[in-house]
Amino acid sequence: MADVTADLDPEEFRRLGHAVVDWIADHRAGLDALPVQPGVDPGWVRGQLPASLPEDPAPLDALLDTVDRVVVPASTLWQHPRFFGYFPANASLHSLLGDMLSGALGAQGMLWSTSPAATEVEQVLMDGFAAALGLDPAFTFAGGGGGCIQDSASSGALVALLAALHRADPQWREAGVTGDERVYVTAETHSSLAKAARVAGLGARALRTVDTTPGSLGMRPDALAAAIEADVAAGLRPVLVCPTVGTTGTGAVDPVRGVAEAAREHGVWVHVDAAWAGVAALCPEFRDLLDGVELADSLSTDAHKWLLTAFDASLLWVRNGAALPAALSIAPEYLRNAASESGQVVDYRDWQVPLGRRFRALKLWAVVHGTGLSGLRSHIREHVALAAKLADRVRADPAFELASEPSLALVCLRVVTGAGPEADDAATREVLARVNASGAAFLTHTVAGGRYVIRVAIGSVTTRAEHIDELWDRLRAEATSVVRS
Repeated sequence: MADVTADLDPEEFRRLGHAVVDWIADHRAGLDALPVQPGVDPGWVRGQLPASLPEDPAPLDALLDTVDRVVVPASTLWQHPRFFGYFPANASLHSLLGDMLSGALGAQGMLWSTSPAATEVEQVLMDGFAAALGLDPAFTFAGGGGGCIQDSASSGALVALLAALHRADPQWREAGVTGDERVYVTAETHSSLAKAARVAGLGARALRTVDTTPGSLGMRPDALAAAIEADVAAGLRPVLVCPTVGTTGTGAVDPVRGVAEAAREHGVWVHVDAAWAGVAALCPEFRDLLDGVELADSLSTDAHKWLLTAFDASLLWVRNGAALPAALSIAPEYLRNAASESGQVVDYRDWQVPLGRRFRALKLWAVVHGTGLSGLRSHIREHVALAAKLADRVRADPAFELASEPSLALVCLRVVTGAGPEADDAATREVLARVNASGAAFLTHTVAGGRYVIRVAIGSVTTRAEHIDELWDRLRAEATSVVRS
């Protein structure tokens, strides 16, 4: 039997680590030549791997060979310059360096006492980004609020809902939900809000879908006010409303100020979901996206979408720094310690659902250190400019039309056949399928106003003007082929 030790010695790790870093660098350098989506059938990966786990150790070369032979060919390449689906997932090499440092420290940052650095670096970053985004100082720790890095905007929505439930009924922690709680969304709100309502025990019946303004698809404040008034009159308890800044489907922006003002009279918690678009407020010219956020109770935006930071890193701020601990804190004896009892520290385990947490802040810090805020702004501006040029091409080509005006770096379009909406939708669907099947790009779709729409979400770290040119040429060629057939 081979000699087995619990871990590598540092020198062996150094040698193998160099090999892994070389693999990562080679993979990123060669991304453009690879198909964006895998061409494998369900079960293919399982069929390439041994049915049983290895009994004895094997060399790293064998693992890297398996990654090359099995993992990469079966992976949708989210870092590919021609990945235009969903929203981006920016795993920049800067952030990978920070992630390596975080993994090396191996901190479990559930309490300040378990890793003072993990806690306080995160506090500094969250306050710094609040200032850089132009948020109200009340969202900073110095201003009585504060921020934390969640794993996703979905988790941010859930903890905001739990804090809202606690504020609406302080007996909630002991008695649970009553069934009278109501949460207000639109048809464009992310599905994570519906899931949060389920997880919190409210069920789908708690959701109220508020009407939107035709065209903009933004929540109507007057419709929200009417829905809240009707629920109050019926003896129900309005708990939370979620305006979105940059919906997943079309990038629609709800009027946060009007929504917050409509919610204020009945003390409804306002949680702003700006998962994708919120980071654009780093650029002063896009800061109006967050108009009215100073009236909100909480706000989330994802660093792992468009801010060069590898998943997972979702930034959540609250106006009242005591709100999340009030709803979520549970302090068994084995977690008690002098620092926590002093009240002078933040214990981030009280700001999230799980107890444990990674040192996520280190990879975000590595990004800011390596690019500066100026680099982040340039990254965002470049993609917005590329989207604007693509939209101009769509407007100028009679074979296409914009389904809505571009939202930052998101362009929604459809094919025009001249044979009516049903034929247009069928052609749009077929063009999307052909582009994706070619491996030349990856796109996703949505349905807006009952019509099928192709979404082009520009945001990959390596996407440049030539990749948009290639996509446009492919779209035009496929549209011509589909309409002729």
